[in-house]
Amino acid sequence: MAIVGELYRIKQRDFSGKLREMTDPHIIYVTDLVSCSYKRSMRLAFPLMSFRFEPPLVLGDLVHAGLGSLLSEHGWETEIPVEKKYSIDGEEYILKGRIDLLKRGKNGKPETIVEVKTSRELPENSPREHHAMQLRIYMQLTGASRGYLLYVTPERLVEFEIEQSSISIENLIRETVYNLQAPRYDWECRYCNYRKICPYARTSKRMA
Repeated sequence: MAIVGELYRIKQRDFSGKLREMTDPHIIYVTDLVSCSYKRSMRLAFPLMSFRFEPPLVLGDLVHAGLGSLLSEHGWETEIPVEKKYSIDGEEYILKGRIDLLKRGKNGKPETIVEVKTSRELPENSPREHHAMQLRIYMQLTGASRGYLLYVTPERLVEFEIEQSSISIENLIRETVYNLQAPRYDWECRYCNYRKICPYARTSKRMA
């Protein structure tokens, strides 16, 4: 298992390297703002439960790496870290994220952002609301004027242009910190690592 084992060790090292950051209560990720607010609380309390090594996730990493390698030769920057400090009710937080693809304008400022999403099939009601919100947050943080969601599946390669929209990032942080959106979407619980120990988990019966 030379390759599978190496991929596992790479994922494990990456996870271990981020563990301290993942359990810092003053760090919030952009993905936290577009998902169940209690999921962050569970991650802070049970961080090891968030480690997953599964084929769909590995495939997603490979697609991101491949696109990044290919497009970096054509003016695109890849895996761009972003962060910004916010004060919420007197408490300081750092919002952190990572942009998949970014292209700058002639003035050197961010102009276009692309978020890449992989799945088995193109999601219904694409582009999904939480994906669009994530992209808009990145656009607002960087000042980029254009944004695209790129969906990659075995049968489809589809991109959607997402228009700019003013978002109150402070309110989203407040919702997350004070656990006001648990869950944010009914379907989240089906895919959550913490659902078996979560007091807010919605079973199929409760969701019906």
